[in-house]
Amino acid sequence: MVLALALLGLFELANWAAHQLIGIAIMMTVSFFVSLAMEPAVDGMAGRGVNRGLATAVVFIIVFACAAGFVATLGVLMVETVANVVSELPRLLDELLNWVNRVFHQSFTLDQLRDRLFKDSNVISSWAERAANNVWGLSSTVLGGLARLLTIALFSVYMTADGPKLRRTVCSLLPPAKQGAVLHAWDLAIDKTGGYLYSRALLAVISAVAHGAFLALLGIPNAVALGIWFGVVASFVPTIGTYLAGVLPILVALTIKPLDAVWIILFVVVYQWIQDYVLQPRITARTVDVNPAIALLSVIVGGALLGAVGALLAIPATATLQAFLGEYVKRYEVSEDPRIERRGGAHKQRKADRAAAQQAAESDE
Repeated sequence: MVLALALLGLFELANWAAHQLIGIAIMMTVSFFVSLAMEPAVDGMAGRGVNRGLATAVVFIIVFACAAGFVATLGVLMVETVANVVSELPRLLDELLNWVNRVFHQSFTLDQLRDRLFKDSNVISSWAERAANNVWGLSSTVLGGLARLLTIALFSVYMTADGPKLRRTVCSLLPPAKQGAVLHAWDLAIDKTGGYLYSRALLAVISAVAHGAFLALLGIPNAVALGIWFGVVASFVPTIGTYLAGVLPILVALTIKPLDAVWIILFVVVYQWIQDYVLQPRITARTVDVNPAIALLSVIVGGALLGAVGALLAIPATATLQAFLGEYVKRYEVSEDPRIERRGGAHKQRKADRAAAQQAAESDE
Protein backbone atom coordinates (compact mmCIF):
# COMPACT_ATOMS: atom_id res chain seq x y z
CA MET A 1 0.00 0.00 0.00
CA VAL A 2 2.84 2.39 0.81
CA LEU A 3 4.48 1.61 -2.54
CA ALA A 4 1.17 2.07 -4.39
CA LEU A 5 0.55 5.43 -2.68
CA ALA A 6 4.09 6.53 -3.46
CA LEU A 7 3.69 5.62 -7.14
CA LEU A 8 0.31 7.38 -7.27
CA GLY A 9 1.87 10.49 -5.74
CA LEU A 10 4.70 10.42 -8.29
CA PHE A 11 2.17 10.03 -11.10
CA GLU A 12 0.12 12.98 -9.87
CA LEU A 13 3.27 15.06 -9.51
CA ALA A 14 4.39 14.18 -13.05
CA ASN A 15 0.90 14.89 -14.39
CA TRP A 16 0.84 18.30 -12.67
CA ALA A 17 4.32 19.15 -13.99
CA ALA A 18 3.35 18.10 -17.52
CA HIS A 19 0.31 20.37 -17.48
CA GLN A 20 2.40 23.24 -16.15
CA LEU A 21 5.13 22.76 -18.75
CA ILE A 22 2.98 22.06 -21.82
CA GLY A 23 3.07 25.74 -22.79
CA ILE A 24 6.86 25.82 -22.60
CA ALA A 25 7.07 22.60 -24.64
CA ILE A 26 4.89 24.14 -27.36
CA MET A 27 7.03 27.28 -27.44
CA MET A 28 10.20 25.20 -27.71
CA THR A 29 8.68 23.18 -30.56
CA VAL A 30 7.76 26.34 -32.43
CA SER A 31 11.24 27.77 -31.81
CA PHE A 32 12.81 24.60 -33.16
CA PHE A 33 10.78 24.73 -36.37
CA VAL A 34 11.52 28.44 -36.80
CA SER A 35 15.25 27.73 -36.42
CA LEU A 36 14.94 24.93 -39.01
CA ALA A 37 13.31 27.37 -41.42
CA MET A 38 16.01 30.00 -40.88
CA GLU A 39 19.01 27.66 -41.13
CA PRO A 40 19.22 27.46 -44.96
CA ALA A 41 19.62 31.24 -45.24
CA VAL A 42 22.06 31.38 -42.32
CA ASP A 43 24.07 28.45 -43.68
CA GLY A 44 24.22 30.13 -47.09
CA MET A 45 25.64 33.32 -45.60
CA ALA A 46 28.01 31.40 -43.34
CA GLY A 47 29.27 29.44 -46.36
CA ARG A 48 30.28 32.74 -47.95
CA GLY A 49 32.49 33.62 -45.01
CA VAL A 50 30.04 35.61 -42.89
CA ASN A 51 30.21 34.99 -39.15
CA ARG A 52 27.35 32.69 -38.13
CA GLY A 53 26.20 34.98 -35.34
CA LEU A 54 26.13 37.98 -37.69
CA ALA A 55 24.33 35.94 -40.36
CA THR A 56 21.71 34.89 -37.82
CA ALA A 57 21.22 38.50 -36.73
CA VAL A 58 20.80 39.71 -40.32
CA VAL A 59 18.28 36.99 -41.21
CA PHE A 60 16.16 37.53 -38.10
CA ILE A 61 16.27 41.33 -38.44
CA ILE A 62 14.88 40.97 -41.97
CA VAL A 63 12.18 38.58 -40.74
CA PHE A 64 11.25 40.84 -37.82
CA ALA A 65 11.15 43.90 -40.11
CA CYS A 66 8.80 42.11 -42.53
CA ALA A 67 6.58 40.96 -39.65
CA ALA A 68 6.50 44.45 -38.14
CA GLY A 69 5.64 45.97 -41.52
CA PHE A 70 2.82 43.49 -41.99
CA VAL A 71 1.42 44.20 -38.51
CA ALA A 72 1.60 47.95 -39.10
CA THR A 73 -0.11 47.56 -42.48
CA LEU A 74 -2.80 45.41 -40.90
CA GLY A 75 -3.37 47.98 -38.14
CA VAL A 76 -3.80 50.82 -40.64
CA LEU A 77 -6.15 48.71 -42.76
CA MET A 78 -8.27 47.69 -39.78
CA VAL A 79 -8.60 51.27 -38.50
CA GLU A 80 -9.52 52.68 -41.91
CA THR A 81 -11.89 49.80 -42.70
CA VAL A 82 -13.73 50.13 -39.40
CA ALA A 83 -13.95 53.90 -39.82
CA ASN A 84 -15.34 53.52 -43.37
CA VAL A 85 -17.85 50.87 -42.30
CA VAL A 86 -19.06 53.02 -39.39
CA SER A 87 -19.40 56.11 -41.58
CA GLU A 88 -21.14 54.21 -44.36
CA LEU A 89 -23.33 52.07 -42.10
CA PRO A 90 -26.40 54.36 -42.21
CA ARG A 91 -26.30 54.46 -46.00
CA LEU A 92 -25.82 50.69 -46.26
CA LEU A 93 -28.69 50.07 -43.84
CA ASP A 94 -30.91 52.46 -45.74
CA GLU A 95 -30.14 50.70 -49.04
CA LEU A 96 -30.71 47.30 -47.43
CA LEU A 97 -34.06 48.39 -46.00
CA ASN A 98 -35.11 49.82 -49.37
CA TRP A 99 -34.25 46.51 -51.02
CA VAL A 100 -36.16 44.50 -48.39
CA ASN A 101 -39.20 46.79 -48.68
CA ARG A 102 -39.12 46.57 -52.47
CA VAL A 103 -38.68 42.82 -52.71
CA PHE A 104 -40.90 41.72 -49.82
CA HIS A 105 -43.45 44.56 -50.09
CA GLN A 106 -42.82 45.86 -46.57
CA SER A 107 -42.57 49.35 -45.12
CA PHE A 108 -39.79 49.12 -42.54
CA THR A 109 -37.94 52.27 -41.45
CA LEU A 110 -34.68 52.86 -39.63
CA ASP A 111 -36.59 54.17 -36.61
CA GLN A 112 -38.60 50.95 -36.39
CA LEU A 113 -35.44 48.88 -36.69
CA ARG A 114 -33.72 50.89 -33.96
CA ASP A 115 -36.75 50.60 -31.67
CA ARG A 116 -36.90 46.83 -32.13
CA LEU A 117 -33.20 46.30 -31.57
CA PHE A 118 -32.88 48.58 -28.56
CA LYS A 119 -36.35 48.37 -27.09
CA ASP A 120 -34.81 47.23 -23.85
CA SER A 121 -32.35 49.91 -22.69
CA ASN A 122 -30.57 47.34 -20.52
CA VAL A 123 -29.10 45.71 -23.64
CA ILE A 124 -26.57 48.48 -24.20
CA SER A 125 -25.72 48.88 -20.54
CA SER A 126 -25.21 45.14 -20.03
CA TRP A 127 -23.04 44.95 -23.14
CA ALA A 128 -20.92 47.87 -21.91
CA GLU A 129 -20.59 46.25 -18.50
CA ARG A 130 -19.40 42.97 -20.00
CA ALA A 131 -16.96 44.81 -22.25
CA ALA A 132 -15.54 46.71 -19.26
CA ASN A 133 -15.15 43.48 -17.30
CA ASN A 134 -13.28 41.86 -20.19
CA VAL A 135 -10.79 44.69 -20.63
CA TRP A 136 -8.37 43.30 -18.05
CA GLY A 137 -8.70 39.79 -19.43
CA LEU A 138 -8.02 41.03 -22.96
CA SER A 139 -5.03 43.07 -21.78
CA SER A 140 -3.51 40.08 -19.97
CA THR A 141 -4.08 37.90 -23.06
CA VAL A 142 -2.31 40.40 -25.32
CA LEU A 143 0.60 40.82 -22.90
CA GLY A 144 0.88 37.06 -22.47
CA GLY A 145 0.91 36.60 -26.24
CA LEU A 146 3.66 39.21 -26.64
CA ALA A 147 5.70 37.50 -23.92
CA ARG A 148 5.34 34.13 -25.69
CA LEU A 149 6.34 35.66 -29.02
CA LEU A 150 9.43 37.21 -27.44
CA THR A 151 10.37 33.87 -25.83
CA ILE A 152 9.94 32.03 -29.14
CA ALA A 153 12.05 34.65 -30.92
CA LEU A 154 14.89 34.44 -28.39
CA PHE A 155 15.04 30.63 -28.43
CA SER A 156 14.84 30.62 -32.23
CA VAL A 157 17.82 32.95 -32.46
CA TYR A 158 19.84 30.83 -30.02
CA MET A 159 18.97 27.55 -31.76
CA THR A 160 19.83 28.95 -35.19
CA ALA A 161 23.11 30.57 -34.14
CA ASP A 162 24.21 27.45 -32.24
CA GLY A 163 22.81 24.95 -34.76
CA PRO A 164 26.08 23.02 -35.31
CA LYS A 165 26.80 22.98 -31.57
CA LEU A 166 23.27 21.73 -30.83
CA ARG A 167 23.60 18.89 -33.35
CA ARG A 168 26.99 17.95 -31.95
CA THR A 169 25.54 17.85 -28.42
CA VAL A 170 22.63 15.65 -29.47
CA CYS A 171 24.90 13.27 -31.39
CA SER A 172 27.25 12.98 -28.43
CA LEU A 173 24.41 11.31 -26.51
CA LEU A 174 23.95 8.62 -29.18
CA PRO A 175 26.06 5.67 -30.27
CA PRO A 176 28.00 6.18 -33.53
CA ALA A 177 25.69 3.82 -35.43
CA LYS A 178 22.68 6.08 -34.74
CA GLN A 179 24.32 9.45 -35.29
CA GLY A 180 24.15 9.29 -39.09
CA ALA A 181 20.41 8.56 -39.10
CA VAL A 182 19.73 11.42 -36.67
CA LEU A 183 21.77 13.90 -38.72
CA HIS A 184 20.06 12.74 -41.91
CA ALA A 185 16.63 13.25 -40.35
CA TRP A 186 17.75 16.69 -39.14
CA ASP A 187 18.86 17.64 -42.66
CA LEU A 188 15.53 16.47 -44.07
CA ALA A 189 13.69 18.59 -41.50
CA ILE A 190 15.77 21.65 -42.44
CA ASP A 191 15.22 21.14 -46.17
CA LYS A 192 11.46 20.56 -45.89
CA THR A 193 10.77 23.29 -43.32
CA GLY A 194 12.94 25.84 -45.12
CA GLY A 195 11.47 24.80 -48.45
CA TYR A 196 7.96 25.20 -47.08
CA LEU A 197 8.72 28.71 -45.78
CA TYR A 198 10.42 29.92 -48.96
CA SER A 199 7.83 28.41 -51.29
CA ARG A 200 5.06 30.04 -49.22
CA ALA A 201 6.94 33.35 -49.28
CA LEU A 202 7.16 33.17 -53.09
CA LEU A 203 3.45 32.32 -53.34
CA ALA A 204 2.72 35.25 -51.01
CA VAL A 205 4.62 37.67 -53.27
CA ILE A 206 2.79 36.42 -56.37
CA SER A 207 -0.57 36.58 -54.58
CA ALA A 208 0.11 40.08 -53.23
CA VAL A 209 1.05 41.40 -56.67
CA ALA A 210 -1.94 39.77 -58.39
CA HIS A 211 -4.54 40.85 -55.83
CA GLY A 212 -3.02 44.30 -55.38
CA ALA A 213 -3.13 44.90 -59.15
CA PHE A 214 -6.72 43.65 -59.39
CA LEU A 215 -7.88 45.80 -56.46
CA ALA A 216 -6.11 48.83 -57.96
CA LEU A 217 -7.88 48.12 -61.26
CA LEU A 218 -11.20 48.21 -59.41
CA GLY A 219 -10.24 51.47 -57.74
CA ILE A 220 -10.24 50.08 -54.20
CA PRO A 221 -8.31 52.35 -51.78
CA ASN A 222 -5.13 51.01 -50.17
CA ALA A 223 -4.84 48.39 -52.91
CA VAL A 224 -1.15 47.73 -52.20
CA ALA A 225 -1.72 47.22 -48.48
CA LEU A 226 -4.73 44.99 -49.14
CA GLY A 227 -2.65 42.99 -51.61
CA ILE A 228 0.05 42.45 -48.98
CA TRP A 229 -2.59 41.42 -46.46
CA PHE A 230 -4.09 39.00 -48.95
CA GLY A 231 -0.76 37.48 -49.97
CA VAL A 232 0.45 36.80 -46.42
CA VAL A 233 -2.80 35.44 -45.01
CA ALA A 234 -3.69 33.39 -48.09
CA SER A 235 -0.26 31.78 -48.25
CA PHE A 236 0.56 31.14 -44.60
CA VAL A 237 -2.85 30.27 -43.13
CA PRO A 238 -3.53 26.65 -44.16
CA THR A 239 -6.62 25.59 -46.08
CA ILE A 240 -8.92 28.56 -45.37
CA GLY A 241 -6.39 31.38 -45.70
CA THR A 242 -7.55 32.55 -49.14
CA TYR A 243 -11.19 32.89 -48.14
CA LEU A 244 -10.30 34.44 -44.78
CA ALA A 245 -8.08 37.00 -46.49
CA GLY A 246 -10.89 37.91 -48.87
CA VAL A 247 -13.14 39.18 -46.07
CA LEU A 248 -11.29 42.48 -45.55
CA PRO A 249 -11.19 43.56 -49.24
CA ILE A 250 -14.86 42.60 -49.60
CA LEU A 251 -15.78 44.78 -46.60
CA VAL A 252 -13.85 47.67 -48.11
CA ALA A 253 -15.61 47.18 -51.46
CA LEU A 254 -19.04 47.09 -49.80
CA THR A 255 -18.48 50.56 -48.36
CA ILE A 256 -17.64 51.98 -51.80
CA LYS A 257 -19.31 49.98 -54.56
CA PRO A 258 -21.08 46.74 -53.55
CA LEU A 259 -20.80 45.30 -57.06
CA ASP A 260 -17.01 45.27 -56.71
CA ALA A 261 -17.39 42.80 -53.84
CA VAL A 262 -18.85 40.29 -56.32
CA TRP A 263 -15.89 40.76 -58.67
CA ILE A 264 -13.47 40.27 -55.76
CA ILE A 265 -15.19 37.01 -54.78
CA LEU A 266 -14.96 35.74 -58.37
CA PHE A 267 -11.29 36.73 -58.62
CA VAL A 268 -10.49 35.04 -55.30
CA VAL A 269 -12.09 31.77 -56.44
CA VAL A 270 -10.35 31.82 -59.85
CA TYR A 271 -6.97 32.74 -58.37
CA GLN A 272 -7.27 30.00 -55.75
CA TRP A 273 -7.87 27.47 -58.53
CA ILE A 274 -4.85 28.77 -60.49
CA GLN A 275 -2.67 28.66 -57.38
CA ASP A 276 -3.73 25.13 -56.42
CA TYR A 277 -3.36 23.57 -59.86
CA VAL A 278 -0.78 25.72 -61.68
CA LEU A 279 1.48 27.73 -59.36
CA GLN A 280 1.77 25.62 -56.23
CA PRO A 281 2.66 22.27 -57.93
CA ARG A 282 5.50 23.94 -59.82
CA ILE A 283 6.83 26.02 -56.93
CA THR A 284 6.67 23.23 -54.34
CA ALA A 285 7.85 20.45 -56.67
CA ARG A 286 11.36 20.54 -55.21
CA THR A 287 10.55 21.66 -51.69
CA VAL A 288 7.37 20.35 -50.04
CA ASP A 289 5.45 17.80 -52.09
CA VAL A 290 2.47 16.74 -49.97
CA ASN A 291 -0.79 15.39 -51.33
CA PRO A 292 -3.57 17.98 -50.77
CA ALA A 293 -5.76 15.48 -48.93
CA ILE A 294 -2.86 14.50 -46.64
CA ALA A 295 -2.02 18.18 -46.10
CA LEU A 296 -5.62 18.93 -45.09
CA LEU A 297 -5.68 15.94 -42.74
CA SER A 298 -2.38 16.98 -41.19
CA VAL A 299 -3.68 20.51 -40.62
CA ILE A 300 -6.81 19.15 -38.93
CA VAL A 301 -4.79 16.79 -36.73
CA GLY A 302 -2.23 19.50 -35.88
CA GLY A 303 -5.00 21.94 -35.01
CA ALA A 304 -6.72 19.35 -32.80
CA LEU A 305 -3.46 18.65 -30.94
CA LEU A 306 -1.86 22.10 -30.62
CA GLY A 307 -4.43 24.57 -31.92
CA ALA A 308 -3.33 27.25 -34.39
CA VAL A 309 0.34 26.47 -33.78
CA GLY A 310 -0.17 22.83 -34.68
CA ALA A 311 -2.07 23.79 -37.84
CA LEU A 312 0.81 26.02 -38.98
CA LEU A 313 3.50 23.41 -38.27
CA ALA A 314 1.52 20.43 -39.57
CA ILE A 315 2.50 20.63 -43.24
CA PRO A 316 6.31 20.95 -42.82
CA ALA A 317 6.24 18.25 -40.13
CA THR A 318 4.23 15.96 -42.41
CA ALA A 319 6.56 16.65 -45.34
CA THR A 320 9.58 15.81 -43.18
CA LEU A 321 8.01 12.57 -41.95
CA GLN A 322 6.95 11.65 -45.49
CA ALA A 323 10.46 12.24 -46.85
CA PHE A 324 12.04 10.28 -44.01
CA LEU A 325 9.68 7.31 -44.45
CA GLY A 326 10.13 7.48 -48.22
CA GLU A 327 13.82 6.71 -47.81
CA TYR A 328 13.52 3.91 -45.26
CA VAL A 329 10.22 2.22 -46.18
CA LYS A 330 10.77 -0.43 -48.84
CA ARG A 331 8.71 0.01 -52.01
CA TYR A 332 8.07 -2.45 -54.84
CA GLU A 333 7.77 -1.93 -58.55
CA VAL A 334 4.18 -1.94 -59.83
CA SER A 335 3.50 -3.63 -63.15
CA GLU A 336 1.50 -1.80 -65.81
CA ASP A 337 -2.20 -2.54 -65.46
CA PRO A 338 -5.13 -0.62 -66.99
CA ARG A 339 -7.03 -1.01 -63.72
CA ILE A 340 -4.61 1.43 -62.09
CA GLU A 341 -5.44 4.35 -64.36
CA ARG A 342 -9.15 3.48 -64.62
CA ARG A 343 -9.48 5.11 -68.03
CA GLY A 344 -11.77 2.65 -69.75
CA GLY A 345 -9.21 -0.13 -70.02
CA ALA A 346 -10.25 -1.80 -66.80
CA HIS A 347 -13.54 -3.03 -68.27
CA LYS A 348 -11.74 -4.52 -71.28
CA GLN A 349 -9.17 -6.11 -68.97
CA ARG A 350 -11.91 -7.75 -66.88
CA LYS A 351 -13.60 -9.09 -70.02
CA ALA A 352 -10.29 -10.46 -71.26
CA ASP A 353 -9.61 -12.09 -67.88
CA ARG A 354 -13.06 -13.70 -67.87
CA ALA A 355 -12.65 -14.91 -71.44
CA ALA A 356 -9.25 -16.39 -70.64
CA ALA A 357 -10.63 -18.09 -67.53
CA GLN A 358 -13.58 -19.49 -69.52
CA GLN A 359 -11.30 -20.73 -72.27
CA ALA A 360 -9.04 -22.40 -69.71
CA ALA A 361 -12.06 -24.07 -68.10
CA GLU A 362 -13.29 -25.37 -71.52
CA SER A 363 -9.84 -26.74 -72.38
CA ASP A 364 -9.72 -28.55 -69.03
CA GLU A 365 -13.10 -30.17 -69.78
